[in-house]
Amino acid sequence: MITQAGIGVTGSVVRVTGSGLGCPTWPQCVPGSMVPVSRSEYHALNQWIEFSNRMLTGVVIVVAALCVITAWRVQIAEPSRRRLVKLAWTMPAGVVLQAVLGGMTVLAKLEWWTVAIHFLASTPLIWLAVLLLRAFNEGDASTHWLVPASGRKILVALVVSLWLLLIAGTTVTGAGPHGGAVDTHRLDVPIQTLASVHSGILVVYLLILATFGLQLMRVGAPKRLWRHYGVVWAVALAQGVLGEVQYALGVPETLVSFHVLGSALVIIATAALWTSARDRGPAPSPETRDEAELATAN
Repeated sequence: MITQAGIGVTGSVVRVTGSGLGCPTWPQCVPGSMVPVSRSEYHALNQWIEFSNRMLTGVVIVVAALCVITAWRVQIAEPSRRRLVKLAWTMPAGVVLQAVLGGMTVLAKLEWWTVAIHFLASTPLIWLAVLLLRAFNEGDASTHWLVPASGRKILVALVVSLWLLLIAGTTVTGAGPHGGAVDTHRLDVPIQTLASVHSGILVVYLLILATFGLQLMRVGAPKRLWRHYGVVWAVALAQGVLGEVQYALGVPETLVSFHVLGSALVIIATAALWTSARDRGPAPSPETRDEAELATAN
């Protein structure tokens, strides 16, 4: 979860520093070399910023592999826990997809829509990482929802509005001043219009969140669910304020990276709210397994 969010933040650093073409080709950094080579047309710092971001992918791969190995070891002890292994495999699969999309982005000379796709591909991986973390600490019983059917529909609407919010955010970035390199093509739409749409979707997200809170009051939701609900409000409001400040100050580079980090935190908080709204029983332990086997034998 941390590495999936972190690669998005470091990607934003590449963009705001204009380092996106510090390594102008892929999978090599420059033609004939996998690592940066001094060239007059590329500043050394820009080369190393872009190269470092590529190398961070290796860290993400290692963590993804450890997720699979850990899930596999759990399944050896608990053969029924196939869902955990399936979730774990989405991590390395997602890293491979991101590497390919990153290569396409470089080869397309940072066209704004390729950058948007590259970022958006990270968002479901962050969500799945939260689900995977939760899966390690819960069972595999049939899902028991802690909210009624109407509450589940509101929760789905909240998730849909979240992704619309993220998509709208990439269009604002596409029209903004930070393209990742000099002379990259930008989205030819007034940024004021796109920013208004983006903030409008945030309002919709918050209204849906408030409606979900009314559902929690109606059913008497447990404290854990209320706690996650409160975290979503705190993170979403902080992200909204940050976005307004960022826009008012003319989109300074540092705030762009903090805004990307905020996006990841909103995804994490919303995913945690989703997982806390249902119960799949406790994670199996050696004691419960022995009891189940004894019951079956009897």
